Amino acid sequence: SLAIFTNTLPTENEGANMTRAFIWDLDGTLLDSYDAILAGIEETYTHYGLDFDREGIHAYILRHSVQKLLETVAVEKGLNAEEMNRFRGQSLQEKNAQIKLMDGAKTILAWAQEAGIQQFVYTHKGDNAFTILRDLGLECYFTEILTSQSGFARKPNPEAATYLLDKYQLNPEKTYYIGDRTLDVEFAQNSGIQSINFLESSYEGNQRIQELADIPRIFEAEE
Repeated sequence: SLAIFTNTLPTENEGANMTRAFIWDLDGTLLDSYDAILAGIEETYTHYGLDFDREGIHAYILRHSVQKLLETVAVEKGLNAEEMNRFRGQSLQEKNAQIKLMDGAKTILAWAQEAGIQQFVYTHKGDNAFTILRDLGLECYFTEILTSQSGFARKPNPEAATYLLDKYQLNPEKTYYIGDRTLDVEFAQNSGIQSINFLESSYEGNQRIQELADIPRIFEAEE
């Protein structure tokens, strides 16, 4: 069954194709969760007797993904990637309390809601994302939340964005994927939508931010 959360509250502006939409990444974008993620990976490495190079692994998951890391290590060491991922998922769930909001996360979500911007989530996190968003009081800001268990191909494949664009009749020129990695910019580019990212990129649809509070300025400049 597809793990999809839909918030059925009517949107303020039903002509959604005329208004802006934000699709949010979670880790490193709205959630300050890399310490918890690295702690979960470290526990997994220890369990399987592997050496843990924190800096190297942090750089690798930012460039690729945790899934890719575990798949690569599993092939190298003759381990089962799915089993490793299950162990890591369990370990990570116990670390939910360590996950904090990025600076200004709630303020920017409230600003966007006030501005009539429809908001969604597409994350590589599993369904644990629902618990985290609920615990942090963020769930109410999103029309729909898609996780790695929603059945869509992983980023940078555009499948999840295509689903949201079609279902909510979103205008690609006014739809932004907001993230913190190259993978997120590639996802936006492949989906034919705009990108807001903490990184510099050659994609002309990308706007770089230093912090979440920079986002309203992008739109002030446009008006």
